Amino acid sequence: MSPTHHDNDTAPAEVGAASAMESTDSADDLSRNPSGLWSGDTGTLGERTRRVLLELLKGPYVSGTQAPQLWAALVADEGLVRSRLHDLFLDLVIDRVDEFAFTRKIVTDEIDAPAAVRSERLTFLDTAMLLVLRQLLLAAPGEKRVIVDREEVYERLAIYRTGDESTFQRNLNGAWSRMSNRLRVLHKAGEDRFEISPMVKFLIDEDRVRELIDVYERIAAGETDAGEIYDGKSDDGGDSIAEAVDDNTVTEEDDA
Repeated sequence: MSPTHHDNDTAPAEVGAASAMESTDSADDLSRNPSGLWSGDTGTLGERTRRVLLELLKGPYVSGTQAPQLWAALVADEGLVRSRLHDLFLDLVIDRVDEFAFTRKIVTDEIDAPAAVRSERLTFLDTAMLLVLRQLLLAAPGEKRVIVDREEVYERLAIYRTGDESTFQRNLNGAWSRMSNRLRVLHKAGEDRFEISPMVKFLIDEDRVRELIDVYERIAAGETDAGEIYDGKSDDGGDSIAEAVDDNTVTEEDDA
């Protein structure tokens, strides 16, 4: 038998042996880590729990209504998820009644905790729209769903108009889009009808709400011109929020 024939005869056996070794190594990896999802995986959480942890980190929140399987995983493994978030200086906030959860930076005087999530500065109209949506939600206690019309919200914001109508309308549309796509506090419920997410209650804390309402009431009463607290233009063409309310931030989510 020539050397050439000999090489051809033994090559398949060598390849087969290598494949068998790789298969054995992979099986050994998974047997050593029962929670492993792939070869070399050292994670200890189940797949759905990992997915809900990832969604919490991506933000802005996880909803039991919109993602029931993720919600079930969160409820089942809440302690583990909370522990993983604490490793990142984040706290877990859960509303069991309305079934949604989100993360926020831990609040403590014991250490100087670093910021663990990105924040996004809200525009003047973003903040005003959030306040309107929050007021509409709180005005319907006990209601399972609060549905609003876009024009109803726009009418409530008309008192803050500065400049020409077309520019103001464009800025309103931009704010509405951010409420729907980025902050996800509005969900389509019909032709030009939208459901307000209960999450809107948590985007601005009570102290900030009082401060903001005071600012907006002064504008509405004509004591302060809305133009005076506009701070130029933001990158997306909207009016930037002014000094009086410029530290109001929310967890950022990438555009859909």
